Amino acid sequence: RNGHRGSSGQRSGRSLKEEVVRREKLIRDMASDPTLNVSSPKQIGELLFDKMQLIHKPKKNKNGTYSTDETTLMGLRDLHPIIDEILDFRAAKKLLSTYMEPFPGYISPRDGKIHTTFNQALTATGRLSSSNPNLQNIPIRTERGKEIQKAFVPGTPDGLVMSADYSQIELRVLAHMSGDEIMQHAFNAGQDIHQRTAAEVYGIPLEEVTHEMRSSAKAVNFGIVYGISDFS
Repeated sequence: RNGHRGSSGQRSGRSLKEEVVRREKLIRDMASDPTLNVSSPKQIGELLFDKMQLIHKPKKNKNGTYSTDETTLMGLRDLHPIIDEILDFRAAKKLLSTYMEPFPGYISPRDGKIHTTFNQALTATGRLSSSNPNLQNIPIRTERGKEIQKAFVPGTPDGLVMSADYSQIELRVLAHMSGDEIMQHAFNAGQDIHQRTAAEVYGIPLEEVTHEMRSSAKAVNFGIVYGISDFS
């Protein structure tokens, strides 16, 4: 996948920088501490649990500092509005440091485009991965992520940005290697393979398979492929 860094990407970068600075100042104001390092989990932990005492007996990490990871903070959101500000600050800063700031260094002097590296044999599961930059991990569900996505435009005015993905590749290989007639028929007929497995496991027609049944069958399908134990 090739990307071209356009003016929209530069605007997104400036917008993120402004948001990080704005939220950092707001958090310091809310904490009544102009010297607070908002990027320091240790200082944030001391602020929330020593100074503000939001909860009794807060969880600590192995190194003795308070845990302030996303899961922990999400559980505290109703206790004080500063929590949401910290979460938003971290999200904006991560996008800035992971995507917006490094991207200019990835631009090729040869054609002014970004060329990722696809790794064919790096991941434990055998999946294709992408690096410098990782184009497979750009967030798309949040508004900030959508802004970053706007930085990727076709290299020519009439061009396209193409995204390609395998369709159930592991299970297609399994169907071929095992010779399982039901699996092979399901793929040849264009059926949903997880729905088909659920129908076989539960002994019901395809159309009666519920969402929960399909989820269970999906776990069975991929569990077999990736070597699930007898106990599991």
